[in-house]
Amino acid sequence: MSFLTPNSLGSLVESAILTRSSLLGRAVHAQIIKTLNYPLPSFLSNHLVNLYSKLNLLKSAQLVLSLTPYRTVVTWTSLISGSVQNGHFMSALLHFGNMLHECIQPNDFTFPCAFKASSSLQMPVTGKQVHALAVKSGQICDVFVGCSAFDMYSKTGFRDEAWKMFNEMPERNIATWNAYISNAVLDGRSRNAIVAFKELLHVGGEPNSITFCVFLNACSDTSDLKLGRQLHGFVIRSGYGVDLSVSNGLIDFYGKCQEVGSSEIVFERIDQRNDVSWCSMIATYVQNNEEEKACMVFLRARKEALEPTDFMISSVLSACAELAGLELGSSVHALAVKVCVEGNIFVGSALVDMYGKCGSIEDAEQVFSRIPERNVITWNAMIGGYSHQACSRAGAVEIGLDIFESMRVKYGVEPGAGHFACVVDLLGRAGM
Repeated sequence: MSFLTPNSLGSLVESAILTRSSLLGRAVHAQIIKTLNYPLPSFLSNHLVNLYSKLNLLKSAQLVLSLTPYRTVVTWTSLISGSVQNGHFMSALLHFGNMLHECIQPNDFTFPCAFKASSSLQMPVTGKQVHALAVKSGQICDVFVGCSAFDMYSKTGFRDEAWKMFNEMPERNIATWNAYISNAVLDGRSRNAIVAFKELLHVGGEPNSITFCVFLNACSDTSDLKLGRQLHGFVIRSGYGVDLSVSNGLIDFYGKCQEVGSSEIVFERIDQRNDVSWCSMIATYVQNNEEEKACMVFLRARKEALEPTDFMISSVLSACAELAGLELGSSVHALAVKVCVEGNIFVGSALVDMYGKCGSIEDAEQVFSRIPERNVITWNAMIGGYSHQACSRAGAVEIGLDIFESMRVKYGVEPGAGHFACVVDLLGRAGM
């Protein structure tokens, strides 16, 4: 590699980032050290910081940064961006503070990262401080910086500030509109999302696949079948009828509106289905009490060698539970172990429910005892399993009541209406 120039070495580092190859990245780094003298050209240092940050090797990234005498906003932003992308939000804010301490001004890439870290940590006070810096530097007028500030306020529950931020934006791109619509849906204000979508069209905006997907969520939440159908027509006219994400959203929308036939039509028209397509179709059948079809779709997915997800497995287990299909449920359990999702709380709860409803209380107990973290659904499933056995096992009532009592006393989980209903059912089946 001795004939390589600094520019070609930089290109190799970029290749390592694109292929996510730490081996290639470290090899190129070694060649850089061997070929060039310190201090390295600043652009190469930036490449290396970016490499290690993106590959979640943050100690190496910080070491390179510390050995870089002329750190720029690009150097720091590479480290901050990589920290955010890999979920190290507090580290990102600490690096942001260190950058300011060196009197280096953030740019239009740094601010969105700082806003993202603030919202992910639910730290609106820090977010407001970042906002003030963006205003002071004049960066808040940038459409991406403004959109990030709006998103931060929305996700931390500061509606008034978010609304003010949205109204004061001198320019709104599709990402801004998408952020507004999606946050409105997440906040339970689906009607506001629908109004915003109509306003986007009114001002001549062009929705993209993300816009259509979040708008479909708004239609689902309001059970507005007519509006969803109108959107479906608009989707086709806009050329997004073959978009996979939009098609998956349509399957989910029609399923939630109890239009199973429409979900099936959309599903069958997809050329290259992904795991979300299969999961959405299975969930649609389960939601609409067509468990047999849910199991058939799952078997079709397995024939196509699709790697099952935790959501897919928990959905088909729910179908098996309603059908009392112990044989298929047991094979799905084996598959869950094989793909290492048995410990997932939703899969575990679905397994407890399936075994309990299929009459295999011992298996339900075994799964229940192995779940590392239990939520109210898990407890409900176990108590419900005992209620199904109350007529045939004298000890089931006593065990069920013991578990019900241990929820609060031993584990600090307050029982809800569903748990009390299970206990009533348990006692009723035993003639008590």
